[in-house]
Amino acid sequence: MPSLKHSNPYHPDILIFLVLIPFIAGINYYLTYTNIQFSGFLLLTFTIDTVQGYLAIGGVRYFIFFLDRKLPIEQQPGKRILIQLLCTIIIGLVIISLTTELVSWIARGRPAPLSFYTVDLVIISIWFFVVNGIYIGLYLHNKWRSSETELQREVRLKSEGLMVRQGKQDVRLSFDEIAGFFVDNEYVAVCTVSGKKYYYDQSLDKLEGNLPQSLFFRLNRQYIVHQNFISGYKRAENGKLLVTLKGIENFPEDITVSRLKAPAFKQWFRAT
Repeated sequence: MPSLKHSNPYHPDILIFLVLIPFIAGINYYLTYTNIQFSGFLLLTFTIDTVQGYLAIGGVRYFIFFLDRKLPIEQQPGKRILIQLLCTIIIGLVIISLTTELVSWIARGRPAPLSFYTVDLVIISIWFFVVNGIYIGLYLHNKWRSSETELQREVRLKSEGLMVRQGKQDVRLSFDEIAGFFVDNEYVAVCTVSGKKYYYDQSLDKLEGNLPQSLFFRLNRQYIVHQNFISGYKRAENGKLLVTLKGIENFPEDITVSRLKAPAFKQWFRAT
């Protein structure tokens, strides 16, 4: 079954950094310069530094989303966090260094002073630890919220059961009564533990969203099975799985799970 989806697992990171970057730029000025005088030049340099910060955060954010696709935190959290920390610091410092050099050549016709690399970049590098802490904190917070939402959804679904059809009669079944679902011509058939057969009025795709994820798994395009009727699985060719069922009427003894769905099934099966 698909997990709860959200487009941005770090929401509201954009809003946070829109506010935080100017604040960080101000602190950097305070730590770097002893005699700060407000002027148009100060406003200009502060604006440039803020824009550089936004560019650096943009690069860092892009890389973090890239890592989410290649090495999700759940797989190897220690390795992921270490790679994220090192790479985001490098990416951020490279962006800030390049833009600083560009501004220096445009404004002064010479490279940035050595103090920028020995003082400013050291201070800035520390801030990237804070940035990573914020991103990891947002991820864990949103994951917790998603888990709570999913738990509430599961409780609600389990209490409601499922409305099915038998002839002209509508029947409400509890999920403990249902062994599985399969596509029967143009309809979705509902098989109960006792061997009865009902029909569901919507497609298997829509049905899937109305089932408790902890109880049911969609093995392929044709079958959804209750956890109590899955006895185990074995590996097949090309990374596929062959799932063994506990003798459900109208179901085969074994059902193939695709290579793409295999990791999700193994994780779900071990948690049941």
